[in-house]
Amino acid sequence: MAFETILTSRDGASFVITLNRPDRRNAFSIQMMKEIAEACRDAENDPEIRAVIVTGGLKYFSAGADLNEAMAIKTTADGVAYMTNWETLNNAIERLTKPVIAAIEGFCMTGGWEFVMACDIRVAAENSTFALTSSKIGTVPGAGGTQRLPREIGIGRALEILFAAEPIDAKEAYRIGAINQVAPIGGALDAAKAMVKIYEKRAPLSLAYAKRAVRAGMQMDLTSGIEFERFLVTAIYNTADKNEGIGAFLEKREAKFTGR
Repeated sequence: MAFETILTSRDGASFVITLNRPDRRNAFSIQMMKEIAEACRDAENDPEIRAVIVTGGLKYFSAGADLNEAMAIKTTADGVAYMTNWETLNNAIERLTKPVIAAIEGFCMTGGWEFVMACDIRVAAENSTFALTSSKIGTVPGAGGTQRLPREIGIGRALEILFAAEPIDAKEAYRIGAINQVAPIGGALDAAKAMVKIYEKRAPLSLAYAKRAVRAGMQMDLTSGIEFERFLVTAIYNTADKNEGIGAFLEKREAKFTGR
């Protein structure tokens, strides 16, 4: 389908979503949130697509939330309704059965960074910068930043970033574990596509179940998480891909997975 705030394209097994609001420096509007979620549903239903990549292009990823929409919030009910859009978007990313990779060039601010926190993998160019600027404008990150960031980098480092509201560069983001890989300037998207080249050789159900195990397990105590993992492993042992994968290993050939 046609979108107004994003562009979509396919490159082999990669489904690329490009944020496309240059007049607003890719600020996240409600419409863009809904379109990203819809594009993810399209990718989910296409068996040829093995991973989704979200990029903002070569100049920047995103300036954050659209502050014009934020300024329109006048009541608590307005605020709840607005934040629900963020929750719906990030849930769509985290619950997608396929890997979601953020390919970041340039600045990635507040809502933009909160969005990439919900992605599974983050690849950032050497010139990328990250900030949660809410304390500069008298707010608190409302798209999951106060919850996802400490889970990714630890409480102390997350609070330091939240308090200072100053940008960190790609080198520092990688050092503290906020991103997975640093790419050359202009090379984040290519690096993400290289990852998909590996993922497309793996069993789709294995990736889906691993993602589900980690995402859900992080919300559980260890004993419950292990029990949930056991349930998923038992389920996947009944699949055709498990038989194909083990059979191919024993026969010393490349497995041909079908996602069943």
